[in-house]
Amino acid sequence: MLRFINILAIAALIGSASWAYSVKYDTIYYVEHIKKIESQINKERDNVAILKADWQHLTKPARLQALSDKHLVLQPLAAIQIIRAHELPERKSSPDAIAEKIENLGIVTGSTPNQGQKSTGRTPERNGGKVK
Repeated sequence: MLRFINILAIAALIGSASWAYSVKYDTIYYVEHIKKIESQINKERDNVAILKADWQHLTKPARLQALSDKHLVLQPLAAIQIIRAHELPERKSSPDAIAEKIENLGIVTGSTPNQGQKSTGRTPERNGGKVK
């Protein structure tokens, strides 16, 4: 009986030692993984800082003014270019192919008066679930 207890204790010792080593190596693996991710985060932060500095340089008002003077040919607004709203030409109505197909099929869509239908103020009567 004493020998069985000794063997059991040795097996428990070996099992706990192997578990402790596996936990240790898993921890080392995860620490290395975290360090690698932190390194990537720092690189990305540096890249973001560089891009912000680039953006600030590109949007500097003095630089933009010089570029607009060089490349844009801006002329003052002439009085003839200004018109009133009623002088604008009428807007062409764009054809609605789906609405035309629905009208051709004879299907009535909803009761919205904005779609060319006149609202009578009545709701359809129902008879056994069918519309009259």
